[in-house]
Amino acid sequence: MPFTSRTAHLKPEGAYQVLARANQLEAAGKDIIHLEIGQPDYATFANVSEAGIDAIRSGKTRYTSPAGMPPLREAIAEDAGRRRGIKVLPEEVIVSPGGKPNLFFPTLALVEPGDEVIYPDPGFPTYEAMIRVAGGVPVAVPLLETNQFSFALEEFDRLVNEHTRLIILNSPSNPTGGVMPPTDLEHIAAQAERFDCWLMSDEIYTRLVYDGRIAPSIAALPGMQARTIIVDGFSKTYSMTGWRLGFGIMPQTLAERVELLLTHSLGSTAHFTQFAGLEAIQGPQEAVQQMVREYQHHRDVIVDGLNVIPGFTCQRPQGAFYAFPNITGTGLESSALANLILDQAGVALLPGSAFGAYGEGYLRLSYANSIENIEAGLNRIRKAIESL
Repeated sequence: MPFTSRTAHLKPEGAYQVLARANQLEAAGKDIIHLEIGQPDYATFANVSEAGIDAIRSGKTRYTSPAGMPPLREAIAEDAGRRRGIKVLPEEVIVSPGGKPNLFFPTLALVEPGDEVIYPDPGFPTYEAMIRVAGGVPVAVPLLETNQFSFALEEFDRLVNEHTRLIILNSPSNPTGGVMPPTDLEHIAAQAERFDCWLMSDEIYTRLVYDGRIAPSIAALPGMQARTIIVDGFSKTYSMTGWRLGFGIMPQTLAERVELLLTHSLGSTAHFTQFAGLEAIQGPQEAVQQMVREYQHHRDVIVDGLNVIPGFTCQRPQGAFYAFPNITGTGLESSALANLILDQAGVALLPGSAFGAYGEGYLRLSYANSIENIEAGLNRIRKAIESL
């Protein structure tokens, strides 16, 4: 029997595909350096893990409110609001198992079949997937290297119109590491007001920024909080990818509708995980600050190393933990080059084409790994390219 059209377009996420293939090669005895997967190489911070373990031991293994425990919603409202310079009410916070439900469910609540949704390309593959599942029309806006991988505003202005229902932003960006400047956010905000669009701002990497920068939130601009969904979580900031803990911040009426979708799909987020999240927010932040300092050093090492490989050029990313080198000088398509590097050099990384049509001509490498592995990986890649 045929499947529904709403799932016909779905395909695996590139990172998991490459990871699976790299694991197969490892199982066959090949030494692989993993620069493909987007997760911190740090263990979850000790105080956070202990809080989760203590919660399990004390019986915090029950159902909770679908929107999250009140103490955690209150803590997120205060912390996330203060960091962005906005006032957030606990009723505007939706806790979820990972960040993706707060991408998917607001989209389902807002987008009717035929509505247009603008999203960044290259960008996180889930954006296009969730737009299509909702019946929306995905409209890609290129992120250009010449604009430090922010929106191509002239193209954005051409594409936004009265049929646009939602505009998706991601800053700092996966896969490019770009941070959208305030002037670009102001331009997008003005168009959102003009066409009465919703905004979804994926800010999962908001605290992973370098060189003393900050990643401003479009929700902090005048009038924007009332039409913005902020998506964030604990995976990247606190090295909690496997704990599955994220949150969304949105107007209360939308939050209530998203809570209903959570109720009838996922039920609730794990009880003990939420206690770990509470400790992450309210506990000491020195480990986060140390991680950011380390990743800035990793960034500099990988960018400097990429820029001496023949055919490669790489901007210095402002945030997240990805390098996104331009590899057009090699004369190879990104998927072919990524496969060659994995097979010949034993380095797992992602082709830019895994993030959309405008990602062609690039590779994505995660520098959330040890300096030793980064340097060894760069050396292997350089030798593989020089042998072509």
